[in-house]
Amino acid sequence: MEFRDILSEYGLDAVSIIPYGEGHINTTYLVQTEGSRGTGAGYGEDAPALGKRYILQRINTETFRDPDGLMENICGVTSFLDQKIHVRGLQDGYRAMQVVRTGNGASYCCRADGSCYRIYAFEEGTICRQSVTGPDEFREAGAAFGMFQGLLADYPAASLHETIPHFHDTPVRYDALMRAADQDPLDRRKEAWKELCFVKDNCSIGHLLADRLREGTLPLRVTHNDTKLNNILFDAVTGKGVCVIDLDTVMPGLAAHDFGDAIRFAANDCAEDEPDQSRVHFCEKLYEAFAEGYLSAIGEALTKEEIRTIPYGALVMTYECGMRFLTDYLSGDTYFHISRPGQNLDRARTQFTLLSQMKEVIL
Repeated sequence: MEFRDILSEYGLDAVSIIPYGEGHINTTYLVQTEGSRGTGAGYGEDAPALGKRYILQRINTETFRDPDGLMENICGVTSFLDQKIHVRGLQDGYRAMQVVRTGNGASYCCRADGSCYRIYAFEEGTICRQSVTGPDEFREAGAAFGMFQGLLADYPAASLHETIPHFHDTPVRYDALMRAADQDPLDRRKEAWKELCFVKDNCSIGHLLADRLREGTLPLRVTHNDTKLNNILFDAVTGKGVCVIDLDTVMPGLAAHDFGDAIRFAANDCAEDEPDQSRVHFCEKLYEAFAEGYLSAIGEALTKEEIRTIPYGALVMTYECGMRFLTDYLSGDTYFHISRPGQNLDRARTQFTLLSQMKEVIL
């Protein structure tokens, strides 16, 4: 069976290994192991019972080039979360991801070809959602991410490795876009002229948080940096958000980055690559629901200045993401996967339309 050599390092014997999930960076599989033998309903005396399930992932080392630092981040954060959850005695089922160690105690292992793999415990009784169905669900998402940051409030954020340098450094993203526009290798700048003018006209948004971080008025936090709805596991019965997953981009950052990226992703009721900009709509009810859940769960972990400026995160992250899409379009669609010509330009336009509507509510 494929991956037998990997599983043997964990002392696991699989009944089946199948592709799992909808992630785009790492390659993920669901592993079903064999349990103890014995009699039971539908089993003969020697029939194998099904055992535990696990998540097996091949780490994308093109994106994450320091797997040691990556897994050090994840193990440090999950261990800290586990301890905090135990100390607080949380009764609502909130939990941390569980990294499974190899027989030698390593957090991941490598094949002879250099590919790197890790295993997580499968969180039974949970479901993952790809889109928001309403304010109540988004309020639960806000509470899950708020709890995540609140529990990690006193974790030494500066000790974390930068798995992707300058990931949310908005001025750096602006400079990268301007370079791509100047170089214009595929003669696409004329198609994106209106969007480039929009970026320049709104350049002050890129400094709303970056300047405060540089001045020291906003503290570094442990941030998830990919706070999409599908990075939360919800209890399949109660609907409560119980586990934040996909911790590859956990790095030092600003609380507003995580808050804002969730709003950018979910408080818009159209597709991210919507060609018809008249259909783009920033939903205030979803924005308010997430903020309510987030702030109620994070408690007193944030400073007054963080609370005052956290709405800016929605503006900054939407502006930044639009620039990233536009940069990729001008550069030849080399980072974000496309399924049709002009898709990254449509993605950028959707972000900028959304940003224009956000400004009317937030500023």
